[in-house]
Amino acid sequence: MSSLNEVLRSHGVHQRPLRTAIALLADGWIRFDELIRRAAVPRRSVEELLESLGSDLERDGNSLRLQPSAVSSYAEFGPRTGKNGPELLAKVSALIEHVPPPLPALDHVQATAETVVRRAEWLDAQYELGGARLMFLGDHDLTSLAVHALRPDAELTVVDLDERVLAYVDERSGGAVRTLHADLRIGLPHAVLGSADLVFSDPPYTPEGMGLFAARGIEALAEPPLGRLLLAYGYSPRHPALGAQVQQELMRLGLTFEAILPDFHSYHGAQAIGAAADLYVCQPTARARKQKVKQGIYTHGPQSVESSGPSAALMDRVREIADRPVVETPRPDWSKPINGKPDVALAFDLTGDPGPWLLRLLLATNASRVAILVPNSHPDLVNADAQAALLDLIGSKYQLKLLRSLPDNKHAVVVADAVDSPALPLTRAHARLGNLPNIPTPLHPYRLIDLPRHHLPQTLP
Repeated sequence: MSSLNEVLRSHGVHQRPLRTAIALLADGWIRFDELIRRAAVPRRSVEELLESLGSDLERDGNSLRLQPSAVSSYAEFGPRTGKNGPELLAKVSALIEHVPPPLPALDHVQATAETVVRRAEWLDAQYELGGARLMFLGDHDLTSLAVHALRPDAELTVVDLDERVLAYVDERSGGAVRTLHADLRIGLPHAVLGSADLVFSDPPYTPEGMGLFAARGIEALAEPPLGRLLLAYGYSPRHPALGAQVQQELMRLGLTFEAILPDFHSYHGAQAIGAAADLYVCQPTARARKQKVKQGIYTHGPQSVESSGPSAALMDRVREIADRPVVETPRPDWSKPINGKPDVALAFDLTGDPGPWLLRLLLATNASRVAILVPNSHPDLVNADAQAALLDLIGSKYQLKLLRSLPDNKHAVVVADAVDSPALPLTRAHARLGNLPNIPTPLHPYRLIDLPRHHLPQTLP
């Protein structure tokens, strides 16, 4: 079957229609045109498949079948039974029951357990997931865990901004699902660029959010025209212009709509759009490209499309608190090292931080002093335990002063002073960990800046 295996491998995750064609041939005589119609496979692909079957294929005029003596050799191509049904639904329901609470600032709206199971079963039915590389851009709904339950042989990766989700997926999958941290406005982790066969995402439903997540999905695909980008998106039928905006944004990126499955997703919430969304199956064209990144992509919170950011007076107070000459960086970008100069402080505005950005900025920045404006309710500052956890992670690089209720009762300022002889991994957060000493082998392909927070202690002295 070496010739057949080569044909199947050339179709990657899109083998399922070819496998259906083989099952039809195993059932008995079928006309060539009927085989094309029922398997929904292009004529040239069917011809390549038939040629690969060699002497196992029997012909009678325009009809074909597998030789009866060879049928048993093709048993794996028969209908799939799987382990779907109530058992999987119960498992997913239990997982969702304990998932970290949704963050409105990240546009989290929980999909129903039935929706998560439907996603997993549809992916398994539509694509050949055995050995496939499937990436989830954000996964508060836990679709990755449902797919893992169905197809443990699939290679799954979750990239998320929410550290809580990454830790939960890692724990519940026993480490079988790879987890990496990223703010998609900044970029994908280097280790996963061009690495996926399929990308699934339920992005923020603004045109900016849909466009950004779709652009990162294109970057994640190993061979964009052969891959597929699967997106959840819904809009109110009372506002079709919003739907048109999003679709235009996706087309501008060079995506074509292979299918739009209506009301595929159902949610606990999102009543403005009827608590439902469609599944967009998008194929990148040869001209698929990145877009210019926009900061405001969400519908709620300080990083919403309408958010105006802090006042100049607040940043003036941060510069005063820094108590030395200041270089201000209004838009932090921790995709690359941020280096300061001796006796000069760096000042940053992180008033829109839902939680993860403060640590990432401290990892990315190498400066004698850093002053950062954050919300007074920042998760790393809200109580003594949270503050101690942050100090434990960053203490071998920076000594921190956590000035709450400054400059006002809605904000806080974090002042970080570099320690003498800081720890090497913390000062080279963008280096491949395999190039640094005393790093566990499983972490070698990654950079410190991309690791989920709960993995960081493995790299620190």
